[in-house]
Amino acid sequence: MTHSSENTPQDLPKFSTRTVATVAGALVLAMIALFFLGFWPRHERIKERESMAQAVRDRPLIVQTVRPELTTRPIELVLPADIHAYASTALYARTNGYLASWTVDINDRVKKGDLMAVLSAPDTDAQLKEAEANLNQQEVNYQLAAATDGRYRGLIPTQGVTQQQLDQFHSAAEQAKANVVSSSAIVDRLKTLVSFERITAPFDGVVTARSIDTGQLIDTGAGKELFHMQALNVLRVYTNVPQVYTTNLKRGSKIDVTFPEYPGRTFQGTLVRTSDAIDPTSRTLLVEVDVDNRKGELLPGSLAQVHFKTPAAVQSFIIPVSAIIFRREGTRVGVLGSDNIAHVVPVTIGEDDGATVQIVNGLKAEDLVIQDPPDSLIEGEKVSPQNPNGQGRNGQTGPEPK
Repeated sequence: MTHSSENTPQDLPKFSTRTVATVAGALVLAMIALFFLGFWPRHERIKERESMAQAVRDRPLIVQTVRPELTTRPIELVLPADIHAYASTALYARTNGYLASWTVDINDRVKKGDLMAVLSAPDTDAQLKEAEANLNQQEVNYQLAAATDGRYRGLIPTQGVTQQQLDQFHSAAEQAKANVVSSSAIVDRLKTLVSFERITAPFDGVVTARSIDTGQLIDTGAGKELFHMQALNVLRVYTNVPQVYTTNLKRGSKIDVTFPEYPGRTFQGTLVRTSDAIDPTSRTLLVEVDVDNRKGELLPGSLAQVHFKTPAAVQSFIIPVSAIIFRREGTRVGVLGSDNIAHVVPVTIGEDDGATVQIVNGLKAEDLVIQDPPDSLIEGEKVSPQNPNGQGRNGQTGPEPK
């Protein structure tokens, strides 16, 4: 549909360019005003909060310090230990057969050489009989060959035999002798296999496992364990001693050993040997302490604690246990340095009574230890000590002999 020019209004208002510019400028000014009224105050508040947070971060950490107390008491080192039997072995069959009978079970005590089980190996028994018969035959053949060789050698003065014949008879005698030796070796081997039909105890001990029963097929190729034995009259106690204490360890010294199942009771052992080599990973020395167990009170495989009482080989100090920092790289302590700079130093711990801990290496008498340090404490951090003199736990400022 087409609109004619007569239908178009002719009296529409007309706007000048100046009016349009004025309206546009007013809108821009309104938007700028709204920006400053809304965004700018919020921006200033965020900036103020960031400034306050930065001020908090820049403010030195407030710490309490304590001066370590000098101690002259001996170092008692309590270490976890593993208990092992003096000897432990698995018993296997050395010949194939069926289990005819067993005479001992778990918890039975046996002496060296006691019979524990009997195997039935008819094939081996038959082979032994056949080998013994063959040995008898070879011995008879050797006797005949040796006698023949001797008789023909007697004809040498009369020249009734040629040298060729002598060599043949002598060779036959030597061959018969070798056959006897070979058959004898076969008999000895089969006798040994037959002797393996009797399972005997290799030492005095206790049967800790039995995995066979009467009539069971015993196949040496399967490697099935028949019995397990342990010697329990003496137990081996193994522990790892930190390197700093190793110079005071003496073979033959008496060592106290405690077990959680016997609270308040102490067993005495003897330090018998060490590995004579420091483990480069843990910086410890493997130590063996032997404990008398003829009463059968202690069990191998259990846990124990070994108590080493050693003289204070180095100057040691007492600090609150709360001052210890445990890091992935080891035990650390925060120390207040000059200009209120914190230093994180490695230390070696001695005795720990729960409230205080003995430091045997890493501290000096003039050090000020930071008490309750945060986990975030780093080397070289600026701190603000509240007690720069470092009063000790009893209110004194100097090191206290203990």
